[in-house]
Amino acid sequence: MKAYISAINYYLPEQVLTNGQLVKEFPEWSVEKIANKIGVNKRHIASSDETSADLAIKAAEKLFVESGINREIIDFVLFCTQSPDYVLPTSACIIQEKLGLSTSCGALDFNLGCSGYVYGLSLAKGLVLGGIARNVLLLTGETYTKFIHPKDKGNRTIFGDGGSATLVSQTGFAEIGDFVLGTNGKGAENLIVRTGGAKFPNKLNDEMFGDHGNPISSDHLYMNGSEIFNFTIDVVPHLICDLLQKNHLTSENINSFIFHQANVFMLNFLRKKMKIPESKFPYYMSETGNTVSNTIPIVLYEENRKGLLKGYVVLAGFGVGYSWGGTVLKF
Repeated sequence: MKAYISAINYYLPEQVLTNGQLVKEFPEWSVEKIANKIGVNKRHIASSDETSADLAIKAAEKLFVESGINREIIDFVLFCTQSPDYVLPTSACIIQEKLGLSTSCGALDFNLGCSGYVYGLSLAKGLVLGGIARNVLLLTGETYTKFIHPKDKGNRTIFGDGGSATLVSQTGFAEIGDFVLGTNGKGAENLIVRTGGAKFPNKLNDEMFGDHGNPISSDHLYMNGSEIFNFTIDVVPHLICDLLQKNHLTSENINSFIFHQANVFMLNFLRKKMKIPESKFPYYMSETGNTVSNTIPIVLYEENRKGLLKGYVVLAGFGVGYSWGGTVLKF
């Protein structure tokens, strides 16, 4: 038995934040500087009453309509998010009811960021190959912008919100290969929201400003950009090497390398270090920003819609945790 991606789609919130709007708040930036350094022209922002589950539900509804999928065949829901609607209940249970899926459908959340889509594919493949489910609806939904301090010009230029939906089944257009996964919790402090969980349930109100005037607060998203960059540059080349070896492939066999869309500077550095031709390395973040676990399925959808995916395609996610993962799709 094998597992395949049989359908994919995504949804972006209606509210948009452009570089021009950001420059009005942070005149020391310029539209061109943000576009050139980050690779983002605009990002979509969830409204105050719009949650990660809402975004995932809208992505799933698009998938059902555009791919002609009968929702009655779904027998498991996996939902990847780091911004769940509630501490409990599980957002996937709410999604099951709102999508009108069968009550015999399994449903669970899992908490991962930029590696989350790859991990989700591994879980979905395991459910299918284990005979536990036949049609797994893998959803991602993220509203990181709700965690960002309004004066944090660095993270506000990078992140956007979104949701995605992928159907993993026993048949489809892209066979899911073997996985390489990894974790190093020593890097947890370098990308973190400290408060809101069991360890620090209440806000600490400890806001201070760093050397470059950027806010540092336990109550908002903190990212040590230089440490995240160093981690990525160290781990990802080894990840790709191990992944190719495990799937009995070489880099010459790969037609596309789809990496998590962190920012253009980091991706360009990685691509050049790994000697990947630009023609094999798609980008899709200029109109969306870094949407965390949604970035890989967004690129997959857009590249597949254009008919650009063929043969072997590498997927690689990496970031918060630290966590990383990769797999190979065969089209």
